[in-house]
Amino acid sequence: MSKALRATVVRWQALALALTVALIGSQRVRAEDATIRLAALEQPAAPPARHLLPLEPFGFETLPQRHADARGGLRAKWRGVERRLARETKVLARCRADRARCPEAAQKFLAVIERAQTREGRARIGEVNRSVNLLIRFVDDRTQYGVEDLWASPLMTFASGAGDCEDYAIAKYVALRESGFAPQDLRLVVVRDTAAHDYHAVAAVRHEGRWIILDNRNLALREDAEMTQFQPLFVIDTGGVKRLKPPAHEPVLAQAPTAATATAVTASLDANALGTTAPSTAWMLL
Repeated sequence: MSKALRATVVRWQALALALTVALIGSQRVRAEDATIRLAALEQPAAPPARHLLPLEPFGFETLPQRHADARGGLRAKWRGVERRLARETKVLARCRADRARCPEAAQKFLAVIERAQTREGRARIGEVNRSVNLLIRFVDDRTQYGVEDLWASPLMTFASGAGDCEDYAIAKYVALRESGFAPQDLRLVVVRDTAAHDYHAVAAVRHEGRWIILDNRNLALREDAEMTQFQPLFVIDTGGVKRLKPPAHEPVLAQAPTAATATAVTASLDANALGTTAPSTAWMLL
């Protein structure tokens, strides 16, 4: 073999070796990349960070506190409920320690809470919704209490066995809290029901990053995104009454609630009826 031919063969062998090394390296990189991608897919999905969860039901945002004038009588009504709830919490604590001296209304309400505690997650929420809906019959405030609108605490509602939409919602709100749901995941929501052309109140609980609505008109649980007939107006929680508005990135389909809206809400959450029955306080152990 001539020197020129031998040099050519050597060059080709060197080139072939270089290509082989490059090909092996490329395959190794692709294999490692595929392994990394597969490992990423096999990793369990991390729960959403708390700050990324929807802050309020229906994806709405709360307005600054300077809009307090638009909360109208709702704030006063909720403060009245909170005062009664403070007393009722003590009643429930005494009942847990001594059932023999427990008022009947508190026994019934504790039974709802304890049944719920035997379940977990969404099943616990469903137990609260069904129990309250089935144990309480709908009666408007004028028929039951002789006033246009009275927000009853749970033991008031369970003492009479009757209430209107906000009474159901308040009882569920407290039952969920007593059964173990965190206060920051609980809301009362005042809405305008565009299908019924009326104001309405429901309870809401955030579970696994989604708001679930508890409605006295429905035994089934539904997520807020399904309740397209509801126009959210106010939320109520341990922080008080707050106005709602659509999120900034959404088109404005309706105006934020005003002071006139709050007045209308307090005047029409219950249905029209007749009657003059005084509120019962027999449930109290003071």
